[in-house]
Amino acid sequence: MSKSNQSEDDNNESSDSRPTLATKRLLLRPFQLSDAGAVETQVNDREIAANTRTIEYPYPSGEAGRWIKSHPSLWLKGQAANFAVCDLGSGVLMGAIGIDIDESNQNGELGYWIGRSFRKRGYTSEAALAVVEFGLQKLSLHKIFAHAMTRNPASSRVMEKIGMKREGLLKEHVRKWGVFEDIALYGILQNEVEVATQSQSDKEE
Repeated sequence: MSKSNQSEDDNNESSDSRPTLATKRLLLRPFQLSDAGAVETQVNDREIAANTRTIEYPYPSGEAGRWIKSHPSLWLKGQAANFAVCDLGSGVLMGAIGIDIDESNQNGELGYWIGRSFRKRGYTSEAALAVVEFGLQKLSLHKIFAHAMTRNPASSRVMEKIGMKREGLLKEHVRKWGVFEDIALYGILQNEVEVATQSQSDKEE
């Protein structure tokens, strides 16, 4: 890396305008380069790779740093909002969640992964609801959508739990490790998010 690029990276971190969100149990904050080691440890998991379209296994060394470095620019250009999913009390990094934004169509695609030791505790749906609310209310997106491989019902349950509705099935739509996979498509509109939030609150009471 050149000195000019290093200086630019430092300036981006020091003047970081990316948002931080908090829920009952979680802190959703911008990734920093210091998170790269934890990301590589968590995401180097065959199950995570198998259920996502773009993550490789084994996870390439150095890829986490490259990915994290792209985040400030993507946010400033209005192309993506990415968050580290952390425990609110301890600060331990548990996963990642974000929205890829299409400004021309005023929508965004939700994506996430959670480390193996933090699953089945409701963290994914808690983080997803917060990010969907942020996208629809604070970023004024009209719609947020997400995909799940049909052989991964746990991801579909997360989407349904936060109020997303199944909109269709894309037969053999993506190819993962040589196999064509069916994809379930989910979505939620801006005027539906308050209903989803109230429903989630009712379940917690």
